[in-house]
Amino acid sequence: MLNEVKNRERFYSLDVFRGATVALMILVNNPGTWAHIYPPLKHATWHGVTPTDLVFPFFLFAVGNAMAFVMPRLQEAGPSAFWKKVITRTLIIFFIGLFLRWYPFVRYEGDHLVFTEWSYTDQKGELIGIRIMGILQRIAIAYFFAAVIIHYFKVKGSFLIACFILLFYWFLCYITNPSDPYGIHGWFGTDVDKYLMGSEHLSHGSIREGDKPLAFDPEGIASSLGPVAQVILGYICGHYIIKKGKNHEMINGLFAAGAVLMFIGYAWGLVFPINKRIWTSSYVVYTTGMAMTIIALMIYLIELKNKRTWLDKAFNSFGKNPLFIFMLSAFIPRTTNLIRIPMGFADDGSRIYTTPLRWFYQKVCKPVFPDNLEAGSLLYALAWIFMMWLIVHWMDKKKIYIKV
Repeated sequence: MLNEVKNRERFYSLDVFRGATVALMILVNNPGTWAHIYPPLKHATWHGVTPTDLVFPFFLFAVGNAMAFVMPRLQEAGPSAFWKKVITRTLIIFFIGLFLRWYPFVRYEGDHLVFTEWSYTDQKGELIGIRIMGILQRIAIAYFFAAVIIHYFKVKGSFLIACFILLFYWFLCYITNPSDPYGIHGWFGTDVDKYLMGSEHLSHGSIREGDKPLAFDPEGIASSLGPVAQVILGYICGHYIIKKGKNHEMINGLFAAGAVLMFIGYAWGLVFPINKRIWTSSYVVYTTGMAMTIIALMIYLIELKNKRTWLDKAFNSFGKNPLFIFMLSAFIPRTTNLIRIPMGFADDGSRIYTTPLRWFYQKVCKPVFPDNLEAGSLLYALAWIFMMWLIVHWMDKKKIYIKV
């Protein structure tokens, strides 16, 4: 336990990096309104990358970093302890994600609450189902396969397997539809996801064709190969940091490797486009390189130069309870959506309702910037981040750390 504490203190910047990615994930997932968002806070429509597209791969990279600290203990404990820990953690994270997709298990139809079934037909006659995949589910899958690969193949073997995964995914995309391998309609993964999970259990709305939402899952099963490689690369980076220690040689090597990977990812993207939606291999390499350069800079500033500010302290609080606060940030809105506040009547005489959080945006945040709806939407998101920080800050003060 003493060694764990020393490691956390020695590499404080890694906690800050992980906490920053969690905070930004919560920020971009909770705007005041999805209709008014500043462009950098949107995902790229298809090919390309925005600042928002960096957040999730950075978190997966941070998952790999953290594994570098705990994997030696799991390997020393033996195969039985390793499999028990990895399987248990995978199932808990996956089913928390699935729970949040289904929660609160009821929905309003008119003025009545009805049970939300696994699949049901809505009032328009369309088949709707609970989305199976999501952010936490992707984390669970990537963690599981990366942990198993690292456990049995160690650092060099894992690196070679990560390279094979990225090249194999490229081959798989191209060979299944050479005429349009990376297009919205040509990519093979949507057909795989529909076959394995059913169209009604995919995301609807993340990709639209005109006003029509398409059945497409940005965290689907078919695009889960890249995230596995991303966690492995994060582990290798964490292993390098631990092995080299806190010094200029380590930072220079990390920064140089990150710059090289960014160049390779960008060049690869000329033939295999950088795309978060289908998590292309070039996207993995490019974002991994960027994460490495940022971590190198953070270690240099925070730990070697000891330049600590209120911002990194705030992110550190998020980094100590990352999965819990991310889960809570989804749980609270879904719960409060059951509370309906009367807001008057429509022209047809039906009553109009809003929810507490929606009321807060409409009556508090939006009026602050009446002529800039994007600013009001961002203000709501920042207020939500502040509320989440108050929770994790209190938990940190009380030494409450919820580990999965």
